[in-house]
Amino acid sequence: MTTSPPALRLGIRENRYQFALLVVINGFVGGMVGLERSILPVLAEQEFHVAAQTAVLGFIIAFGLAKAFANYLAGRLSDAWGRRNVLIAGWVLAAPVPFVLMWAPSWGWVIAVNVLLGLSQGLSWSAAVIMKIDLAGPKHRGLAMGINECAGYVMVALAALATGYIAQVYGLRPAPFYLGAGFVVLGLTLSLGWARDTRAHAALESAHSEQERMPAPKSPFWHTTLKHPALSAATQAGLVNNLNDGVAWGLLPLLFVASGLELSAVGVLAAIYPAVWGLGQLLTGGLSDRYGRRGLIAWGMAVQAVGLVAVTQTASFGGFALAMVLLGAGTAMVYPTLLAAIGDVTAPSWRASAVGTYRLWRDLGYVVGALLAGTLADRYDLRTPILAAAALTLASGVVVAVRMGDTRRAHVDATVEPAVAT
Repeated sequence: MTTSPPALRLGIRENRYQFALLVVINGFVGGMVGLERSILPVLAEQEFHVAAQTAVLGFIIAFGLAKAFANYLAGRLSDAWGRRNVLIAGWVLAAPVPFVLMWAPSWGWVIAVNVLLGLSQGLSWSAAVIMKIDLAGPKHRGLAMGINECAGYVMVALAALATGYIAQVYGLRPAPFYLGAGFVVLGLTLSLGWARDTRAHAALESAHSEQERMPAPKSPFWHTTLKHPALSAATQAGLVNNLNDGVAWGLLPLLFVASGLELSAVGVLAAIYPAVWGLGQLLTGGLSDRYGRRGLIAWGMAVQAVGLVAVTQTASFGGFALAMVLLGAGTAMVYPTLLAAIGDVTAPSWRASAVGTYRLWRDLGYVVGALLAGTLADRYDLRTPILAAAALTLASGVVVAVRMGDTRRAHVDATVEPAVAT
């Protein structure tokens, strides 16, 4: 007598064990970025004596270019090669990163290893996003993205807080980067040992999806980038969102130190922003399922702009902390909602490619932001590029309000509920 295989179903609850595993794995992915959030710009100035802001921010440019390319590649590879394989490849690329950061003999080594970090982040984080979209199905896509991004950015915050404290007590190197070695071991072990591919879940949704009955675009890249109103609006908002995050990542630690704060305080401030961003997504992802995507995105961009202006108008720890809360809250409104909007208007058969295209342009925002920050800071001061990023962020929110429309498909309910034996 043989036992029939378990039924395959869509939904967070129905796939709770695999979903929870992927949440944990994505937390470790976020932790790898958090290693750099509070101390790398300070490391550039104090240990490697890099003076020009454009040169200091070279690590963000390297990271952003590599991550943007890997995001696009991850979308294509996830469809052709499997989501789990892409996730594992990302962790393999991450393995050397903490060790190079510990012992790099020059700033050029730090920039070079950020290429590896960017490639790793693009592959592993994109795979985690696509896998959770596959598992959750259409009914709770926003909540799924909120949980995913929460895990990643809470760990960014915790790692930034930890490295700031460790650097204050033990120095800038090598102790803060020991955390990274642990993240790599845990993330790779969990991915190899327990993660399962989710292409079968995407196929199940595809079989019951109204989107699949519509003709697929000839070029998902150009459809996502320019042609489709909602997709193109989301793409430009993602780029501008990471533009201002690149400015914040590269300049705010330097601004805090220039204002007289110690590294431990800088670590706290560097943690507040991604912590509010991460935790807030637990709320905003679900709200977007209920009330729609466009309003949260447009207003979130406006709140980010207010936070960026606020950080230029103070020199106290309390004022900086309030600005970081505003910046984090605005980003929490935007980040998971953009991913959910992409999922709303794409069919399962080409969704991974659309997500990859969106994430390509979104993370090119790091490059644009770092170049903007470095150029304006070298020519004027640290506050000028922050104000420029605020203006661009507000304008991007207006584009979303005018162009996006509401992407929720309220008619999608039980249409994908039938179970399929696997």
